[in-house]
Amino acid sequence: MKTNAPRSIVWWISVVIGVLGIIGKFVALPVLTAYSWWLLAIGFVILALATVIKGL
Repeated sequence: MKTNAPRSIVWWISVVIGVLGIIGKFVALPVLTAYSWWLLAIGFVILALATVIKGL
């Protein structure tokens, strides 16, 4: 399987989503705390898909 570098915007979106998940784990914010694990997982999945799918 050949991997590609993700575009800059996709990389930043996945990083922001992942950081929101980490913040939600350590800071008691109602929306972020409830979904912190899912936010982190979604950020990672977006980044993983961007390396596999060309042009994303």
